[in-house]
Amino acid sequence: MSETGQDAPHRRVVVQELTSLDGFVAGPSGELDFFEAVPDYGEVDRRNLRLLADTDLALLGRNTYQMFSDYWPTDEAQGEVVAEAVNAIPKLVFSSTLDSAPWGKWEPAQLWAGDAAERVQRLRREPGGDMIVWGSITLARALLAAELVDEIQLHVVPVLLGQGRRLLDEDTGMHSLTLLESTGYDCGVVTLRYGVGRAA
Repeated sequence: MSETGQDAPHRRVVVQELTSLDGFVAGPSGELDFFEAVPDYGEVDRRNLRLLADTDLALLGRNTYQMFSDYWPTDEAQGEVVAEAVNAIPKLVFSSTLDSAPWGKWEPAQLWAGDAAERVQRLRREPGGDMIVWGSITLARALLAAELVDEIQLHVVPVLLGQGRRLLDEDTGMHSLTLLESTGYDCGVVTLRYGVGRAA
């Protein structure tokens, strides 16, 4: 068995991101204004509920946790298709600066201040469903570099940003990808799902 445990059965890690057509997941200062290029994500979200059916833990970095917790547990979000699923799923936040991670009236998130890859590697060996990384660019890159990601799901938004923050950089290494699904929606979003191979 390999050091990462990839040759043995394990819980899967899925990285799921919204991205512009030219590959940016945030603007130059981390802004997410490009999400507004799509006025209604309902069709995408309904498909996403099926993708989340086997998921029982969300992995978040500090910035994404703070952004999500400021919106999803609030009354403003309760009309969203995925609100119930997002709020109910257990969460693990990787942060060395937070003292607690409340989530409105729902169970607070767990906190982990240590090495993310080490923690996820241990979690992969435990019984359970899939683990999903939402946003959290730094965390996603670290898990990819450590060869701990099994699938990448990209919701490609029909907009070109020209500049910003990319999900992948030179530190994540080269990985072979296998297309698992390509689904287009009337709103212009295309969902791409890739199985992730080992780094070269």
